[in-house]
Amino acid sequence: MAASIKRLGKETLIYGTSTVLARLLNFCLVPFYTYYLLPGDYGIIATTFAVIALLNVIFLFGMDQSYLRFASEHAQKTNVFQHCFYGVLLNGVVLSILLWLFAKPFAALIGIGTSYAYLIHLAVWVLLLDVLNMIPFTKLRLERRPWYFAGVRTASIVINVLGNIFFIAVLKKGIASILWANIFASLTSLLLLSPVVWKELLAHKPSFDKSLFNAMLRFAWPFVPSGLASLLISVIDKPILVHLVGLDKVGIYQANFKIGVFMMLLVSMFDQAWRPFFLAHANEPDAKKTFARVLTCFTALGTWFLLGLSFLMPPIIQSNLLGNFHLISPNYWSGMNVIPCVLTGYFFYGLYVNFMVGPVMTKKTRVLLWITLLGAVTSITTNLTLVPHIGILGAGWAVALSYGAMALALFCFTQKNYTLPYEYGKLAGIAILCVATALVAYSTGKHFPASILSIKICLLSAYPLLMALFIRKA
Repeated sequence: MAASIKRLGKETLIYGTSTVLARLLNFCLVPFYTYYLLPGDYGIIATTFAVIALLNVIFLFGMDQSYLRFASEHAQKTNVFQHCFYGVLLNGVVLSILLWLFAKPFAALIGIGTSYAYLIHLAVWVLLLDVLNMIPFTKLRLERRPWYFAGVRTASIVINVLGNIFFIAVLKKGIASILWANIFASLTSLLLLSPVVWKELLAHKPSFDKSLFNAMLRFAWPFVPSGLASLLISVIDKPILVHLVGLDKVGIYQANFKIGVFMMLLVSMFDQAWRPFFLAHANEPDAKKTFARVLTCFTALGTWFLLGLSFLMPPIIQSNLLGNFHLISPNYWSGMNVIPCVLTGYFFYGLYVNFMVGPVMTKKTRVLLWITLLGAVTSITTNLTLVPHIGILGAGWAVALSYGAMALALFCFTQKNYTLPYEYGKLAGIAILCVATALVAYSTGKHFPASILSIKICLLSAYPLLMALFIRKA
């Protein structure tokens, strides 16, 4: 048991490191984009990639999850791989042809305009190559080969970053450069995964098993609506913003939205460790008390990070430490007011991850689909309601409220089905202190603008001490 848990933790670290590296390297491109692309151009590419993310779910059609399920149970694993891979290939080719043929009306539909239909043609290749990578990647996960998995992902990320720099700065290919870089990155992954693919495809002559394929489709299709709902929370704001405030505002919003990656990294690292932790300790006598204490610790650390990033990122972005170069070009500074909202949303997502213990331990994971749909509906409704009145700040509030609604719904489910003795007094104390600190910082900043940074640093320094005092009294 101990050896198995240790191995799980090691593999989680490897997978998690590749994920963190991907997010960090992608963030490193944000300053590059803001200096080489106008806000309108950045808005076009942000909208295009939001749509690519949604279409990716339809192209893949849940077959990666189907492969995990059937390959782990079916005696003929090669047969399962062939059915999944060829199924994804056929679905991808058919959808790619349709998307290619109707590129102009589709470009008009998503708001980038028919003159950018060539971006849809490039997006077709990104989509097709990405989904062809998914089944071999899933096979590596099933076979517990994390180093191969992480190595291929890292190589792809490096190629993507270098490709962006080469196509934009050297070849001057404009916004199409980003899609070309993604095509070469995905092609690199597919080439590195080709030994895995060809080994399975050439193992024996393909034979179509109708009953097996139908069973895999029945298992896979529910992942399409759930996957779309999950993605809608993080990407639907871009197409909505295009139609409500224009492409320039989308570019400004996207550049500042990316600052949230730092809070998301904290949540992602916690998520990687949390799930194996609560599964490993579930049968211990004081397990529920331990799980409750974890929420208190996460809330304490998470609120400190939230305040720190909210207070310090704007002055860091505007600082002249690097001369005329800034973390984000001054053309995008008008959107910095969305940063605290996005950070708050990701903090709420961290709470949602904490409450995941309920459905997992009770094996009632179907509720996650409905909670994700709640988040998607909240996001769409908030965007449509607030954006016309307060612009891109409304989209920032939509991120916070959608993840907040998901966290609250999952908390209610967990307490009803797997009641945990959460330390409500301590949690309330942390929440009050967090809100009070934010109010003091922003209110005093209006009266003493010259000293605002010093005030924020003092508040952040005192926050852990005050928090310890609050927790001890609660």
